[in-house]
Amino acid sequence: MNIRRATLNDALNLSESILQVERESDYMLYGSEERHWTVDMQEKMIQKINSEKRSNLFIAEEEHDLLGYLIIRGGSATKNKHVASIVIGIKECARGKGIGTRLFQKMEEWAIKVQLHRLELTVIVENKAAVNLYKKMGFEIEGVKKDSLKLGERYVDEYYMAKLI
Repeated sequence: MNIRRATLNDALNLSESILQVERESDYMLYGSEERHWTVDMQEKMIQKINSEKRSNLFIAEEEHDLLGYLIIRGGSATKNKHVASIVIGIKECARGKGIGTRLFQKMEEWAIKVQLHRLELTVIVENKAAVNLYKKMGFEIEGVKKDSLKLGERYVDEYYMAKLI
């Protein structure tokens, strides 16, 4: 398993992987077929993230198969440049194998180097596997966003979670 920073050469695999994760999980913000990534769009996103000092995009791969990704976007204003938001996605076939843990470890090593202090994310309350991963990685629940998303015909809550480093 290799965890590394995404490059422009990863654009096709990354766009396909993001769409696959969205198809496989009701817990991602975007649903199946809700958005359409092109390689050009993905290249621009990678380029933008890689140009920002406090943002990064890590991928987990095994034998050129992209199994997961973690996107971290840092604040751009003077007052929030110490804060970064996280999005993670792991293909269904690779869940429960420690990939999320490894992505978070790599991200935190990098976050310390670029002097981030607060890492934050939101997660659907009923996504127990993700909540457990985040708690294991030191994130704490700070609050609840009531009825923040709609899954089918029902509203669901999200946790605000954060970790100070």
